Amino acid sequence: MASVEFQNVTKTFGTFNAVSDISFKVADGEFICLLGPSGCGKTTSLRMIAGLETPSSGKIMIGPDDVTHLHPKDRQISMVFQDYALYPHMNLADNIAYPLKVRGESVEKRHKRAKEVADVLKIGDLLNRLPSQISGGQQQRTSLARALVYPSRVYLFDEPLSNLDAKLRLEARGFLNHLQRDMGMTAVYVTHDQAEAMALATRIAVMDRGRIVQFAPPIEIYRRPATTFVANFVGNPPMNMIPVEGTIEGERLQLRAHGVLVRDLPISSGIKAALGKGAGLTLGVRPEHLSMGTINDVNMVSGKLFANENMGPEKLVTFERQDGGRVTARIFTDDAVETSENVAFTFDGAHATLFDAEGNRIPADGEMPL
Repeated sequence: MASVEFQNVTKTFGTFNAVSDISFKVADGEFICLLGPSGCGKTTSLRMIAGLETPSSGKIMIGPDDVTHLHPKDRQISMVFQDYALYPHMNLADNIAYPLKVRGESVEKRHKRAKEVADVLKIGDLLNRLPSQISGGQQQRTSLARALVYPSRVYLFDEPLSNLDAKLRLEARGFLNHLQRDMGMTAVYVTHDQAEAMALATRIAVMDRGRIVQFAPPIEIYRRPATTFVANFVGNPPMNMIPVEGTIEGERLQLRAHGVLVRDLPISSGIKAALGKGAGLTLGVRPEHLSMGTINDVNMVSGKLFANENMGPEKLVTFERQDGGRVTARIFTDDAVETSENVAFTFDGAHATLFDAEGNRIPADGEMPL
């Protein structure tokens, strides 16, 4: 295995900047997810690692080697594509063994290795079948087996689970997690599904418009989103974002807005600086941190009930504040919530996140790493 490093990499297509001056490093044995919406530059970044695209500027390293202009076949990487890219006229054994064939291995040796990998992936009894004769999940495993049949320095995944149904996606995600722990492979995985990124990655690079806006472990991304974009993109439902006006009263921060009264938040130097600019703040609260309360609670958000979705083990309760903004709470209770009533929810100030007028998170003084 080997590390991967981007050094001020930019990729343009005509006048369009697909990737803009990004730098990051994937440690040897680390599983990194490039996460973001369509068009954010994540697949372009992956293709530049593979050598399928060449950077307009900057440098790409794999281990100690500068591979910026190196041919794909000389990079010693493996790639799993979104559509699996299996040869329809070859059976599974030949599909899996193809990387060994192009390297000149004997028929006996490559079929033996293909069987070993296929057995690990639970498709060893399907090797004589064509891709059209197996399920989508089995095709995904075949594509993965082909990537693993030849030892590589880096493994690349381009949304490999997006064509699977929900049940198969969960099974494949769990298998990839197990495989990573078992092999310790260096992997770069592209996805727009934040649940996949949270479940698989040791670190996540959240991308927006060709730039990395946050690169951190999943728990850091979730609990301390660097920007309002990250807060809105990661989480299902996403973090509630509420514009508020802030004042300092005594030793605590007070926040007010339509249907919002927050009276007990600690003051930090960042909050003082943000308030000093005279602009408003944005209060962020995850749905699971809201619980049923009353108008008189210390930290309270209220409004008229808009929707009540029963999800089985939980309910998603959405209510509308006086200014039209909506807030969603995830509650774990069987108590009925009437559709006509005004509701109030409370939260612990420790779970509140504040963003300044530019959309950047305001850190607490002396904040410790998660």
